[in-house]
Amino acid sequence: MRVALVHYWLNGMRGGERVLEAFAEMFPNADIFTHVVDRSKLSDTLNRHNIQTTFISKLPFANKHYQKYLPFMPRALEELDLSEYDLVISSESGPAKGVITKPGAFHLCYCHSPMRYIWDQFHHYRASAGWPAKLVFPGIAHRLRNWDVASAARVDQFVANSNFVAKRIEKFYRRDSEVIFPPVAVDEFSAVVPEEGADYFLAAGELVGYKRFDLVVDAFNELGLKLVVVGDGEERAALEKKAKDNITFLGRVPFTQLKRHFANCKALIFPGEEDFGMVPVEVMAAGKPVIAYGRGGALDTVIPGVSGVLVNEQTAEAFVAAIERFDPAAFPREQLIQHAQKFSKNEFKAKIRKLLAERGLDPNRLEVHEGGSGNQRLSGTG
Repeated sequence: MRVALVHYWLNGMRGGERVLEAFAEMFPNADIFTHVVDRSKLSDTLNRHNIQTTFISKLPFANKHYQKYLPFMPRALEELDLSEYDLVISSESGPAKGVITKPGAFHLCYCHSPMRYIWDQFHHYRASAGWPAKLVFPGIAHRLRNWDVASAARVDQFVANSNFVAKRIEKFYRRDSEVIFPPVAVDEFSAVVPEEGADYFLAAGELVGYKRFDLVVDAFNELGLKLVVVGDGEERAALEKKAKDNITFLGRVPFTQLKRHFANCKALIFPGEEDFGMVPVEVMAAGKPVIAYGRGGALDTVIPGVSGVLVNEQTAEAFVAAIERFDPAAFPREQLIQHAQKFSKNEFKAKIRKLLAERGLDPNRLEVHEGGSGNQRLSGTG
């Protein structure tokens, strides 16, 4: 049986690409389809596959400005000829699921999120856009929403990466979904031996507005405790300007250094509302707890008293109060590592195999494989 993997775009190894990598390990003979690709930024696992692109890749400056061609992506997907494939797995948070399959094929959509910029984050993206985009984007988004809902009917089975995303799939597409958490390379993080005497808290991720790192800076400005911030982004300059001397910004760091910070911090501060959030799980796998805003994917990963603390309000004051009450001794390292195992790559693959078997797809005929190397982190924070 032939397998096709469809991903929105391939220009790095972030969370979505790590999910695709796990599928590629399971189906080593699968062909991969995407709008644009930069092979220099992909893992060896993905580069071993035949990767085909849509006509988007042939448009001017598409590798860098691919998102500007968003209005053309639905048609580009529909022009892909997948008539020879028996199983199609789409990896969706940008346009990917709208492919047309043959009648007897099974289309599984692993949904990281319905497209945020046309649904729940539409007004945020519009408000932060330049004036040309403010004028044209509402009309484009309206047409994309109609196509997005229509193309959801082409999917035989939705899989959501969190209960938070499952609710949004039901809200926007009126479809049920099965929740299977994305694969995290937990063993890579648990293997790092923590050092003695670390006395800092950690914030890590892309420094953009919706992740709310401004709340972390405000909280630690008031607390005076040491905070290390790993990551880069459009908000970095403004955050550094308002931060006091107890806050250190490192920018992007090598993967080995990132793992050491995860293992040595007192706790990760996670103030945003994410669809899932791999960084908290990676920190737990390294043996450290998480203090997170109690919305979104954090509700699946941060269990009070087991793996961290949930903060009920998305305010600096609420985080100050939570950090002041926080006791690192209440979260034994082995307890955190054990909790993180439920998000392992092996767990992910086992649940996907089980789902396919329940849908009458024989894993042996699909050449499902168990093995595969760990994930490659290129961005520093993913």
